This record gives sequence, C-alpha cells and structure tokens, in this order.
Amino acid sequence: MPSSATDDPAFGRLLDYIEDSLQFQTSSYNDAYLDRRISARMRRRRVDDYGSYHDLLTDDEEEQQALLDALSVNVTSFFRNPEVWEALRGVLRDLSSRGSRHDPIKIWSAACSDGREAYSLAMLAHDDDRVDERRIEIVGTDIKREILRAARAGEYRASETNDVAEQLDPIGRWQRFVDRDDDTFRVKDAVTDMVRFERRDLIREEPPGTFDLVVCRNLFIYINAESKRAVFETLGSALKPDGYLTIGMTETIPPTCRQQFDPVEKRLRIYRASDAAVGR
Repeated sequence: MPSSATDDPAFGRLLDYIEDSLQFQTSSYNDAYLDRRISARMRRRRVDDYGSYHDLLTDDEEEQQALLDALSVNVTSFFRNPEVWEALRGVLRDLSSRGSRHDPIKIWSAACSDGREAYSLAMLAHDDDRVDERRIEIVGTDIKREILRAARAGEYRASETNDVAEQLDPIGRWQRFVDRDDDTFRVKDAVTDMVRFERRDLIREEPPGTFDLVVCRNLFIYINAESKRAVFETLGSALKPDGYLTIGMTETIPPTCRQQFDPVEKRLRIYRASDAAVGR
C-alpha cells in the first residue's frame, strides 16, 4: 500500500463510491478515521488493496451494510466520564432554579447514538431532589435511523466489551431506572417517557428547537475541521441565552466559534452561551 491512504487514487475512488452510491457523507470525516474503519473491514474480508475492496463492495450488499455500520460513529455508554455527569448535576440544578415550576427545561442530546446519553440525562434528573424531573424535556437526535430505533427501544445487552451494569454504577442503585433480565437491560418507562428521538443531520439541517442544555460529546474527534465548524454553529444557534453546552473531554471548540461560548468547567468541557454571541 502507499505510505498513506490519501496518496492512493483507489482510496479516493472508494470514498466517492461510498458517498455517491451508499449515501454516506465521507467528506465530513477525517481520512485517517475513514481509513481505519475501511481497513478493518478489508482485513475481515481478507482484501489487500482499496481497488479490490471497491470491487467487492459493489457486488455485495451485506458488505455494504457492514461497512456503513462500521463507519457510523456509535461509541457510547451510560454516564461516560462520571465526573462530567456530576458537573452536569449542577447544571440541571441551576436550570431547575430558573423560571417557574411550569416552565419546561429543554435538553438536546445531539449525535445521541443508541440513546444511552439521553437516558443518562433523564436518570440524573430523577436522581436529584433539587431537580424537578417533571419539567425536563429531552430530545435525542442522530443521523442513522437504525440506531434511533435501538434508542427508542431502550434495551441494551451486556457482553465482554459492553458491561452495562458497570456503566450504570455512577448513578447508584440503578435498578430504580433499569430492569435487568440476565444480560439484557431495559430502561424503565419513567425514564423513557422523558425522551423522544428523531433523525437530524447536524451539518445540513437546523436544530430541532432552542434548548437550555445541549450535549454533544465525542463526535468532533471524528469529523473534519469544516464540518466541525458547521456543527458548532448549529449547536450554538440552538442555545437559549445562558444555555449550556457540553462536548467531549478530548474535544475543543474551533477558534472561529469560541466567541459564542464562555467556559463554566473548562477541563470538563462545559460552557455557557456567551452574551457576545451573535443575536444574543
């Protein structure tokens, strides 16, 4: 193989095929990320070069779906980075202290994957006596319809690489919120009733409303700089004045978007909408 994927014209042709024929927006992702996911599929199918894999892909619908599943960013868990969730507890308390008891607190879990992040927010609201969970309204969005169906089901299976019980440990006495049947975990109605899910393209579409809190974690490490700016602009436009934004702990706000957000917990990547933001 060439020294890098970008040096190989066959890699470019493969990406064009994936974007044009399989309708996956490869241009929004880093080449290094795409190459890792594609190369993993090539190794599984024992294909040595991009051209041969391209040929295989055009004739194999099962491989097309397997590749699309591999390319989709669905790495998630309940209460990922527990210290962030303890800080978000304070955010929910602050939001609960605002307005009247009849005012809804609107939360957007963007790029929500299989729903665990959105359900974690709902559990956190139920867990805290200083948060009125009856005011909480959560919308989870993702670009992939199949993963949204899984999110709506609210059912998760444990495996060697997916210890659901361990993920739920930070909330304590998680059986209040989740039923367990051997290796299957089902989120209870009191939690799922707080969340609705819908399909949304963060790059091409407007946000699904305005929100007091927007959570979008661990998406930006996969997408390119241009797409990152577009997503941050979308998220920023969705925030109410003094609304909060949380991103992944290894992620940063692009320089062109930093004026929209003031740090609240900089190390934990929790920000508040800035008064200097356009339209504020």
